[in-house]
Amino acid sequence: MRKFWLLLLTGLGCQLSILNVGELTSFWVGIESATIFLAGPSGKIMLLPEDDPNATHIMIATGTGVAPYRGYLRRMFMESVPNYKFGGLAWLFLGVANSDSLLYDEEFSKYLKDYPNNFRYDRALSREQKNKNGGKMYVQDKIEEYSDEIFKLLDNGAHIYFCGLKGMMPGIQDTLKRVAEQRGESWEEKLSQLKKNKQWHVEVY
Repeated sequence: MRKFWLLLLTGLGCQLSILNVGELTSFWVGIESATIFLAGPSGKIMLLPEDDPNATHIMIATGTGVAPYRGYLRRMFMESVPNYKFGGLAWLFLGVANSDSLLYDEEFSKYLKDYPNNFRYDRALSREQKNKNGGKMYVQDKIEEYSDEIFKLLDNGAHIYFCGLKGMMPGIQDTLKRVAEQRGESWEEKLSQLKKNKQWHVEVY
């Protein structure tokens, strides 16, 4: 598991904490005033590629894993960047337990209204929705629902991102493998090609 090193300076002194990814939000509760020094994992796996402003980005998250995608979408739709004018497609799949757990839903819904040709937003609510077999609706069920379209986009160079609890990946991988086999493809070969082309981005914790 990837970790963050956090040095907290308050009126009571200095405290060094080592936190797992996903624990930062809880850490702030009760802290009124402090100077923060934060260091953490580095790398390029979850950086938004900006070499092609017309690229397709398929973003899959559970819970707080949606946070980096919020940054992506602000970059695409809110920030004024002279050398980056997004004209592609951003497609967000967000899986949570119920509608009360949807983070930044109003913000994402506004993008959907303002940029209907460039943004799609699908929610998987496990305690409120049913999948095609009558079971709980998880994010992998939404992926399967749109699998033909997703695979076509990947074949045309789309980037696909996964962020959230690491427990989401086995179900997603099983779904993608099953869909690939139904299409007469080898998922192992396809995944290897996606990684080779730097289309596959995973940050789970």
